[in-house]
Amino acid sequence: MANPTNKLKYLLFDVESIADGQMIARTKYPGKGMDSEQAIAMFRQELLDESGKDFIPFTYHLPVALVIAKIRDDFSLAEIVSLDEPAHRPEQITRAFWLGWERYAHPTWVTFNGRSFDLPLMELSAYRFGVSVPAWFNIYDRTYSQNRNRYNLESHLDLHEILTNFGSTWFRGGLNLAAALVNKPGKIDVQGDMVLELHRQGKLHEISEYCRCDVLDTYFVFLRLQVLMGRITCEIETELVAQARRMLEQDADKHLGYRTYLQAWDGSCGSPVDR
Repeated sequence: MANPTNKLKYLLFDVESIADGQMIARTKYPGKGMDSEQAIAMFRQELLDESGKDFIPFTYHLPVALVIAKIRDDFSLAEIVSLDEPAHRPEQITRAFWLGWERYAHPTWVTFNGRSFDLPLMELSAYRFGVSVPAWFNIYDRTYSQNRNRYNLESHLDLHEILTNFGSTWFRGGLNLAAALVNKPGKIDVQGDMVLELHRQGKLHEISEYCRCDVLDTYFVFLRLQVLMGRITCEIETELVAQARRMLEQDADKHLGYRTYLQAWDGSCGSPVDR
């Protein structure tokens, strides 16, 4: 069983974001009289014509939901929180994100492919909103001890980096596949490209609940990688998975995402406490 007094060691997170149409209109199409939606549509079409993909770069994004799993040093799950819930204001999400990292004495960030999106987005959000994070931007320290160094795993453990040997290979399938390989649900009802439309409809709660599901998948991938690296045994992993499931069951009446996740877990992924 987890010891509640164990030190908080990791902050595992996932962020959902939307393109800032006003900023796109202002910087890419000045003087053309475009509103936010027109600017986004124009930019997406240009990207599609250029590369075959219409995903707008993170530099034009704002965070609209950010969920963090607090993990103890024995790898047990302490709690899962959605920042600035229920308002989900980008500036407040950003301030809470960096303040939390400071408050917990700089735990290790854990992400899935967060080196290329989630963390740069939150760094840029801090820049946008004037949030000072000197401890994170320790760029005058020795290279190997800088928090933003790709190989400093004490500051940021990107699970995708482990699976690809730091970009040596391409992990086709992403988090969805990584979760499925350990018999967890993966993507369920909402896909990342649906977030903008949900936000337009004012469905901030639904975006946050979707984000919680991604965090759960990431946590279970995190545990399996601890087995792979020999830091825990399969037996310990099984117990940690069971503990996490009990937490979900206890909070399922408060979170649609947990109910959906549990139904998918039972419906297509094997036994309730499968590894």
